[in-house]
Amino acid sequence: MSGAKLATADDATRIAECTTQAEKLLRANLGPLGFLAASPAAGAHQRGYDRVFGRDAAICAIAAAHCGDAELVAGAERSLLTLAKAQAPNGQIPKYVDPAIKRGDFWYLGCIDATLWWLIAIVHVDRRVAGLRERLAEPIKRAIAWLSCQEHQEIFLIQQNEASDWADIMPRSGFVLYSNALWYRVKKLYRLPHTAITREHFNCLFHPFGNRRPDYKRLRLLTHYARRGTGNSDLYLSFVNLGFWGDEGDIFGNLLAMLFGLADEHRSNRILAAIARNQIGAAYPMRVTCTPIGRDDPFWRTYMGRHRQNLEHRYHNGGIWPFVGGFWVLALAAAGRRDEALRQLGALARANAINQWEFNEWFHGQTGKPEGMPHQTWNAAMFLLARHGLAHPVFKATGKRTRA
Repeated sequence: MSGAKLATADDATRIAECTTQAEKLLRANLGPLGFLAASPAAGAHQRGYDRVFGRDAAICAIAAAHCGDAELVAGAERSLLTLAKAQAPNGQIPKYVDPAIKRGDFWYLGCIDATLWWLIAIVHVDRRVAGLRERLAEPIKRAIAWLSCQEHQEIFLIQQNEASDWADIMPRSGFVLYSNALWYRVKKLYRLPHTAITREHFNCLFHPFGNRRPDYKRLRLLTHYARRGTGNSDLYLSFVNLGFWGDEGDIFGNLLAMLFGLADEHRSNRILAAIARNQIGAAYPMRVTCTPIGRDDPFWRTYMGRHRQNLEHRYHNGGIWPFVGGFWVLALAAAGRRDEALRQLGALARANAINQWEFNEWFHGQTGKPEGMPHQTWNAAMFLLARHGLAHPVFKATGKRTRA
């Protein structure tokens, strides 16, 4: 981290302490079956956070692989093997595995990103655990086959229901930005067919504002609808369906599009600028929705108001998620903005330090009040990965394999 400038003198001390606390939390939340979503206290058990979640554990596994600690790398391996054992007969990786009964759950309308993150994590962990990819060859084959069945056979992007990815009470459906950024990454890593077309169609569909028009007529119609009445052309659309689309601003999906090479340099710079404008006044990194969906919005769903959880500026609907802030740091570092990346890492450390290093799940987007389940494992993991990413590229197509 030498050469980059911190916002305050206290940030260096806080980053060092956060590093220690994050490593401690990762070890505390590492069980026999892998990384649990949160510390296994009574509240976590009641709300189901004491389980191995597909996406959470995979992201933690990626962080462990890059940070290199042998105990955490072993935990990453256990997590991926646990998820593989609970794989559905059709190839889908579960939303989570309950250690008490060692069974998986696949959510209400499905959970597409668990399978995507699991496949991505295998490649990262395989660089530390020689032979992991070969040992999981059959589950990998089934997972890719299942995802291929979700792919449109002319557009080469995957389709999904609403509320069926990490933003599990948001109304994004059809072709979803976040999931298709992950799908492109999977296709690159596993050298799947039509990868270049997936990238081309991704940019045509989720950023339909340029002069180029797709050759496939049904994709042209989708982009025609989405191009009309969309206010923010700096960001990719959050989803596109037939005749309706999302321009609320999905921060996570846009960051992944940058990190995975879907956005060119010009597009990446515009995304970074738009995100920076949206985050002005935020207590911590980072608000995950630019314009929250209100009750009078056509996209409002009854389930968003359940337990008042996903109201405006809360949860996925404009709440602040520190683990996504880790991807923001990685994106800034990848764009060469290392001073700003380090300042944002300091801000992440301040968020994680609230309530004596509680690593809160999320914060209110306007007030900064801590919310959700404390002691979140992926908050700790993404802080460590973001710190590592200041000096080392994280998302490369290939990498040298080393033993932990």
